[in-house]
Amino acid sequence: MKVTKISHVAIAGENPEQARILYEDILGLSFTGSEQVEREGVNTHFYGVGESNIEILEPLSMDSSVGKFLEKRGPGLHHIALEVEGLDEYIKKLKAAGITLLSDEPQAGAHGMRIIFIHPKSTGGVLIELCEQA
Repeated sequence: MKVTKISHVAIAGENPEQARILYEDILGLSFTGSEQVEREGVNTHFYGVGESNIEILEPLSMDSSVGKFLEKRGPGLHHIALEVEGLDEYIKKLKAAGITLLSDEPQAGAHGMRIIFIHPKSTGGVLIELCEQA
């Protein structure tokens, strides 16, 4: 059981082309792909930064969690994802410590990862995703 790296930093936004111009054209990051995560109601767009990524979250509708986030807070930092080994063990440890999770079990995320989110009220205000290769 260990955290292996920051998998990605996710930014909620409504204009993936504007993000592409900034991250790819201006900053020179490598576009590593897009994927629709229907369960979460988002299109994801990834830009490589070393061993990590910047993920742009584009809502499929304003009824999605990211759409509601944008309506409430506007574009900006959505969450930080930590890649782990031993996700199930982390979940047990978090629950035993009384940490609030957004689901009881891991879900399927982008790139075939198993994911779970820790509620911001348990982390000092930051939504944290734990992810593990399926």
